Amino acid sequence: MRKIQLHWQILIALVLAVIYGIYFKEEIHYVSWMGTVFLRALKMIIIPLVLSSIISGVTNIGNAENLGRLGLKTIIYYMSTSTIAIVTGLFLVNWFKPGVGADLHLEQKPEGLDEAHSLTDTLINIIPENIFTAFSNNSQMLSVIFFAILFGFFITKVNPKYGNLMKNFFNAVFEIMMKLTLFIIKFTPFGIFGLVAEKVAEQDDLFALLQSMGLYMAVVLMALAIHALFTLPMITHFIGKANPWKHFNAVKTALITAFSTSSSSATLPLTMEAVQDNSGVSGKISSFTLPLGATVNMDGTALYECIAVMFIAQAYAIDLSITEQVIVVITALLASIGAAGIPMAGLVMITIILTAVNLPLEGVGLILAVDRILDMFRTATNVWSDSCGAVVIAKSEGEKLKV
Repeated sequence: MRKIQLHWQILIALVLAVIYGIYFKEEIHYVSWMGTVFLRALKMIIIPLVLSSIISGVTNIGNAENLGRLGLKTIIYYMSTSTIAIVTGLFLVNWFKPGVGADLHLEQKPEGLDEAHSLTDTLINIIPENIFTAFSNNSQMLSVIFFAILFGFFITKVNPKYGNLMKNFFNAVFEIMMKLTLFIIKFTPFGIFGLVAEKVAEQDDLFALLQSMGLYMAVVLMALAIHALFTLPMITHFIGKANPWKHFNAVKTALITAFSTSSSSATLPLTMEAVQDNSGVSGKISSFTLPLGATVNMDGTALYECIAVMFIAQAYAIDLSITEQVIVVITALLASIGAAGIPMAGLVMITIILTAVNLPLEGVGLILAVDRILDMFRTATNVWSDSCGAVVIAKSEGEKLKV
């Protein structure tokens, strides 16, 4: 197995997992534990990796002018690509109208709708009341990032004697975390096998599900494909002046893992390793942009939320005006920023958009059955956008890359 490249090992594990999940549903408990252990190992390193990488990145950027320039470029890229993704989804869902005539009897009872927070709360909660509480909760990643940026910035403002000490300390912690990450990555095929086999076994009648929700799924996948295979490569090629195909080859292991785990946060260690070692982006750029991207740059999620809300409106025969559709676009953009990088986080954020345009929250039940499948595709799109952003920003800073 060691002679086979990691991405091929993962693909083989994916195929075997599908076969196992279909034919050995009763024995799924023999392999599901591998997926649980793998995800726990990845989640174990997320907080220290994000904290050390951002502090290291900010201190290596240097002064406030460089940090401001890099931060502005990063935010502009994230906001632009997410907006393009949402508009793509809005266009296709208005064209194909998958919700018209949808079977409302398919509705499942949605759970966890009370977990959604307003956009105002999301923005306020970026500032943590207790940073150690944020450290202990992977869903409060925005708070960790906010603290890390401030901490890194003020390291550059203290006496050089102490500043250099702290800078070297966090650089060392970051290097150690990357070594630990590489060790965990070696077990990815086993983790993927356990995760995917369990997901496949959970589907009672996949064919009937595809028949009843086929058009809705097709519209979502078409929009994601346009964004991932056309929009982002064009941005990478024309704005980033990089070869999108070479870059795709460089990060394919991270993308397959994102697809399998449905978690951009859990995939972050692999994304950082691939972008630095294979694409040639410097640690200064990748350690700042990628942790931020895994939390706030959710192109696939934003696109999906827009289509889902329009689908629900069509299913209930509610005609949204142009103004209301603009509200959907803006709210989907802001809600995607607050979405946690964990499986099915987008479902909770959809309730914010439904509330903004006065649609019934129970409509989420219409899409529950297929959300887990689509979650895999939109997470891979999220990670692909993050990696492209790192390349584009690195090129704009004059770096020489391998792609």
